[in-house]
Amino acid sequence: MINKIADSVAQALSGVKDGATVLIGGFGTAGIPNELIDGLIAQGARDLTVVNNNAGNGDVGLAALLATGRVRKIICSFPRQVDSHVFDGLYRSGKLELELVPQGNLAERLRAAGAGIGAFFCPTAYGTELAAGKETREINGKHYVLEYPIHGDVALIKAEQGDRWGNLNYRMSARNFGPVMAMAARHTVATVHDIVELGQLDPENIVTPGIFVSQIVRVERVATQAGGIKKTA
Repeated sequence: MINKIADSVAQALSGVKDGATVLIGGFGTAGIPNELIDGLIAQGARDLTVVNNNAGNGDVGLAALLATGRVRKIICSFPRQVDSHVFDGLYRSGKLELELVPQGNLAERLRAAGAGIGAFFCPTAYGTELAAGKETREINGKHYVLEYPIHGDVALIKAEQGDRWGNLNYRMSARNFGPVMAMAARHTVATVHDIVELGQLDPENIVTPGIFVSQIVRVERVATQAGGIKKTA
């Protein structure tokens, strides 16, 4: 019987190894799998390469992971925000390597990994510093840059609902990079707020099929209310 439900975050992340490339879903603060990031911090893997659209906000989530000093390199589109002081400090002191990737390229490089595409030509970044050292080609009078897929050892994503086969759906913009990261990684762990019985998810609403998901973990929903934050089951 296929059952991809993990008993805990710690169990789901126990196999993450030093040197792993970790794909972390999220767009700014939307769709960030904070429980899985906290679990990765507790798990202790180091020398990591992290792929995310951003490079952390404030002192929690991805920023907290960077602050441990266990991330060697980050691949992202928007590393700097008003509250990206953890990234700024590490990068300026030479303690963190950065690979800057245009946002559309980032999504397509992940999608290419999941689709089995060896490389692709894209016009974005042609003639800029981001194309330095890369192969370029003129096709039908337009210039392109050769880009390669981003494969992950592990993907950590945040979904809304799942079943024991690992089928997932998402809540609005929390979907962002989750589906392509699930496809691009060898091992995908997703948090969900609701675990439903097989057949309860409308097939038309399943965004990530269970074949791309290794384990799911149920976490509490955090609802913001006037006067503070309240956790609800």
